[in-house]
Amino acid sequence: MISDIKGLHHVTSIASDAARNNAFFTKVLGLRRVKKTVNFDAPDVYHLYYGDSVGSPSTVMTYFPFPNAAGRKKGTGEVGRTQFAVPKGSLPFWSERLSAKGVQGLEGGSRFGSDTLAFLGPDQDEFFLIEIDASADPRAPWLGSDISEQVAIRGFEGVEFRLAEAAATSELLGFMGYEKTDSQDGFTRYSLPQGDQAVHVDVQNVGQEARARQGAGSVHHVAFAVEDRAAQLRVREALIDTGYNVTPVIDRNYFWAIYFRTPGGILFEVATNEPGFENDEAFDQLGQGLKLPEQHEWLREKLEQSLQPLEASA
Repeated sequence: MISDIKGLHHVTSIASDAARNNAFFTKVLGLRRVKKTVNFDAPDVYHLYYGDSVGSPSTVMTYFPFPNAAGRKKGTGEVGRTQFAVPKGSLPFWSERLSAKGVQGLEGGSRFGSDTLAFLGPDQDEFFLIEIDASADPRAPWLGSDISEQVAIRGFEGVEFRLAEAAATSELLGFMGYEKTDSQDGFTRYSLPQGDQAVHVDVQNVGQEARARQGAGSVHHVAFAVEDRAAQLRVREALIDTGYNVTPVIDRNYFWAIYFRTPGGILFEVATNEPGFENDEAFDQLGQGLKLPEQHEWLREKLEQSLQPLEASA
């Protein structure tokens, strides 16, 4: 069994408009844009990162905004709602704020004893806010927006998987160190007993629905955190020994990454907590300039002319 996974590192999704996506996460949800770069594999498309003040692991929502991308088709083999943690008692604030800003899909509820507020992103992306005991969560929120520390998003709480058949993915989660901790309303929760933050995965077995079709609003992949490259290599070796087809280690400038496809069809990444988003920008400049990997620097003039202008981040 793997013992190096710490919880979620980041979640990466697809959008259809960079400016609208940027405005939603910075102006509506109050996250900091910590990096403005490009998709390393398709450099004519942005890769935008939003999180806490420095883009700490377990706080970063990232997007590939493909201009005018078609919307996704919901189904099996995909990530459902991404869960953001907010302090207990803050949901009335969020309900009022999101309603005032025209956010769709608002619906109160609960999950494993915690109050939740579901909502949709600009591309019908599925999210919910889940209340946590902030005194037990050491993560400090970004305070550069108009949202106070008492109600601000701390980072992720977890993610949901929507699967046709959950057994093989559940076995994989167990191999990654997760333990089954609860079942409720069609969801089974798996949690990391020795993890840091964002340690929950809620699996929904939806049966024989059609397969999901990826598009704007889809989660592209879910990344799990490991402390460093040595831990990542241990995880890679263990996965390969178990029969998974795992990529070589890829340098993403702000972390090193490996990828593999789960039995349920979801793409997993294992990302290092090092070196972080201050690798190529000072703290007070995070998310401001267009940062390019060395292999795409020669495209800078073209990309600065072709990529959609974005409002400066706070």
